[in-house]
Amino acid sequence: MAKETLNIVVWSKQGCSYCGEVKQYLADKGITFKDIDLTNHDDRRDILEAKYGVRHVPVVEIGQGNQYEAVTDVGVQYIEEALRNK
Repeated sequence: MAKETLNIVVWSKQGCSYCGEVKQYLADKGITFKDIDLTNHDDRRDILEAKYGVRHVPVVEIGQGNQYEAVTDVGVQYIEEALRNK
């Protein structure tokens, strides 16, 4: 699967340094992504908890069509690994 066919969603919030690192990494690689900002929307954490069992950000969803893998570990290295496996 080529990177340009991937859909990437970053769940983040303002002031989160890890979120900023992930978004900067993707931008530097020229990878487009959708950002879902949880700032002032704590109810969106319920979605993360229901889907993946976590309430923290960043969470990065990588997929195509209806098949998504979530990277819930904090750190760019986990994003790199997930992208390599696609």
